Amino acid sequence: MHDQNMAILKGLCAVAWADGRVAEEEKEVIEALLEAFGASKSEAAEIRTYAATEKKLEDVPVTQLSYDDRRALLQHAVLLTYIDGEQADSELKMLEQLCEVLHIPSAEASGIMTAAADRAKKLLNLLD
Repeated sequence: MHDQNMAILKGLCAVAWADGRVAEEEKEVIEALLEAFGASKSEAAEIRTYAATEKKLEDVPVTQLSYDDRRALLQHAVLLTYIDGEQADSELKMLEQLCEVLHIPSAEASGIMTAAADRAKKLLNLLD
């Protein structure tokens, strides 16, 4: 697995911990991405161990993320906030803080988050 994908997953762990716990559905998303990114057994174990303790947005490894990787992380983070069926105000606020951490300008971030939210809602409709 590429180092950038490992950094994206670590960033998602911080997003998952934003409410003080990692829900089962959030773990499932991280597991799915481990598979999609082609993580080895040791890489998957590293992420699971990393995710087991509380992370903050300050723990997002920004320096390991390219311009495109930071935007991919934001897209995945938006999906993660919808995993329980709806996005809470606290989750939206956390995404805004994530944009600051990732140094994504607000106008660009707004477009990314809107498009990602639309995709997440469509995926949720498919599950109904």
